[in-house]
Amino acid sequence: MTAAGSTAPADERPARRAVLIAVAIDVVMVIAFAAIGRASHDSDVWTGLWQTAWPFLGGLAAGWVVTLAWRAPAAPVRTGLGVWAVTLGGGMLLRAASGQGTALPFIIVAAVTLFVALVGWRAIDFAVRRARRR
Repeated sequence: MTAAGSTAPADERPARRAVLIAVAIDVVMVIAFAAIGRASHDSDVWTGLWQTAWPFLGGLAAGWVVTLAWRAPAAPVRTGLGVWAVTLGGGMLLRAASGQGTALPFIIVAAVTLFVALVGWRAIDFAVRRARRR
């Protein structure tokens, strides 16, 4: 075990830069999800963007903590699925608690869209890294 409490050697842990990039991509994906959702309902995207995005950003933060995502930020299964599930569940719980809608069609669309966004970029990254190694 290393001094940081990890069993992985220091050179196997992701670089701080990789973690920050993964966080930034996730945040952009969640904000894009909220913006596209607002635009698809003919809502003013900019005026209500924060109101739509914050529950899912809170869920995203919880997802990173629950999954310890910084240990393998680009892993599609180990990190991506967990971050997606907690972002979706946490976002819906926060929406419900704040009086925002959680209709079943919205939950389904959010689940699919966030899955494609949060797991998708990780799967693409994995495939590209694998292809480069060959």
